[in-house]
Amino acid sequence: MPLENGRRGLIRWGWRLLKWCLVGMIFMFAVVVALNIWVFAKTAGRIHHDTLVCDAEPVGLVFGTAEGLRGGGHNPYFAARMEAAAQLLRLGRVQHLLLSGDNRTRYYNEPVSMWRSLRARNVDSDDMTLDYAGFSTFDSVVRARRVFGAEHVLMISQAWHLPRALFIADAVGLKAEGCAVPDGRVGGEWQLWLREWLARAATVGDIYLWGRVPYFLGPPETLPIRNNEK
Repeated sequence: MPLENGRRGLIRWGWRLLKWCLVGMIFMFAVVVALNIWVFAKTAGRIHHDTLVCDAEPVGLVFGTAEGLRGGGHNPYFAARMEAAAQLLRLGRVQHLLLSGDNRTRYYNEPVSMWRSLRARNVDSDDMTLDYAGFSTFDSVVRARRVFGAEHVLMISQAWHLPRALFIADAVGLKAEGCAVPDGRVGGEWQLWLREWLARAATVGDIYLWGRVPYFLGPPETLPIRNNEK
């Protein structure tokens, strides 16, 4: 009988633990959704979905991503960002491009990949500045303001990425608008969307809770904008 009672007690304890785990998961899900809604609400009005109507700003901040996919082939996100950046410069919607990306090793260099792709699209080298320390969206945005001294930027990326970037810009005093480029389609896209939802929630913590700082800032640099009129 004592053994039977002990077994029943263990089962009851297991059910309670499962219940509290489910409650915790539901609570965390609700928090993530609420934070994402907040980010969307603060930024939705500044995201434009046609390069022809994107606001004119002195600097176009182009976020880096891999040029190729892990399974092989070209990354449509990369190609769309490069095409939009070149078009915005040709249209005079931006006067200079800040190419910010990861340069973690000598074999992986997002800024140089962007530079090469834009040169192939006849973009002049003088109209581009490479930021080799844009290790994350957070780092790219903060460095645009604090290292390169940008005050107004047009952020060039996919629509699902821009709310987080604009939210960070607000926190660091960078006036920013978003120019959404075509999404394209890649395998495992649901994982990307899930990661972005979690990243938006984490960004709120980065800004308001644990005071995240960029991995590397370095000395100030001046962007060689040919025409400084906005």
